[in-house]
Amino acid sequence: MKLIIAYVKPERLNEVKQALYEAEVFNMSVTNIVGSGRQRGFSETYRGVEQEVTLRKKIRLEIGVNDDFVEPAKEAIIKGARTGKIGDGVIFVLPIEDSTRIRTGETGAPAMG
Repeated sequence: MKLIIAYVKPERLNEVKQALYEAEVFNMSVTNIVGSGRQRGFSETYRGVEQEVTLRKKIRLEIGVNDDFVEPAKEAIIKGARTGKIGDGVIFVLPIEDSTRIRTGETGAPAMG
């Protein structure tokens, strides 16, 4: 079992979700976040005052999958998020030791769905 954490541009969320659904990956948590990476910041002028914006808006997806779905999920995220420009995002894959479905008490891979 693996936990996939992906950071993508907010405007690409619908494309990423659609690609994940096509790959039969339906379990996900989505969070609005701000952060900085290689995209760095930019300067903008607001009411005559120049401000440097160093934290960019991003979407964080957390997806728990069985081992068979790791590569299809990664490929789907890349398909939906890639624009070819800096700031497209990043994907992390971490091991999961155990999982338990609260409703049924199932543990391990069956609890992942």
